[in-house]
Amino acid sequence: MAATGETQPAKHQEVGHKSLLQSDALYQYILETSVYPREPQPMKELREVTAKHPWNLMTTSADEGQFLNLLLKLINAKNTMEIGVYTGYSLLSTALALPEDGKILALDINRENYEIGLPIIEKAGVAHKIDFREGPALPLLDQMVDDVKFHGSFDFIFVDADKDNYLNYHKRLIDLVKIGGVIGYDNTLWNGSLVAPPDAPLRKYVRYYRDFVLELNKALAADPRVEICQLPVGDGITLCRRIN
Repeated sequence: MAATGETQPAKHQEVGHKSLLQSDALYQYILETSVYPREPQPMKELREVTAKHPWNLMTTSADEGQFLNLLLKLINAKNTMEIGVYTGYSLLSTALALPEDGKILALDINRENYEIGLPIIEKAGVAHKIDFREGPALPLLDQMVDDVKFHGSFDFIFVDADKDNYLNYHKRLIDLVKIGGVIGYDNTLWNGSLVAPPDAPLRKYVRYYRDFVLELNKALAADPRVEICQLPVGDGITLCRRIN
């Protein structure tokens, strides 16, 4: 982790930092007390490698990676899917949590980014659990929805990809996750912008995707097929447990 300046001693430099906590010092306390000391060495290595990438803000934060790892163990997940991989930090967290014969269908449009983390994933001994597919996720999801053998076949699905397609993903994933299984949608509090006034000085990409995230949150809250819980971990993650 990069050193901090003397004028802002509490300001953290967490890669992929999207914490909604108002206190940077408190977030740094969480990282240094509960997250970093328990972070598996391969995940630490991948986090540090990702820190050097120009798009490092796209990565899952370390506290969210820890949360996902524990969640997967709590629900005894074995067959999972991840839409949006980047360098693979959350993917590695998942792979380490799954049993030896666990599987992850990993979908991303950019294999080059995935290959940044692949040597670390291989060294961790979990690459055999991952089936990486390069390309848009929706065409493959449509094929799976059309094949009844995939219905209800996934224990857990994590989505951290193009926000303007989240609802399109949900329409398909609800058939693919099992009853009692969980879908996790990342970035559902979207930089805290969801409650920002109309004239707030938001970054262009934040403003563009804001309405899509608002639409998703409204739809999930009204969906009778799932129980939901929205948590202020990272940039917000909404867990959906399929009930019918």
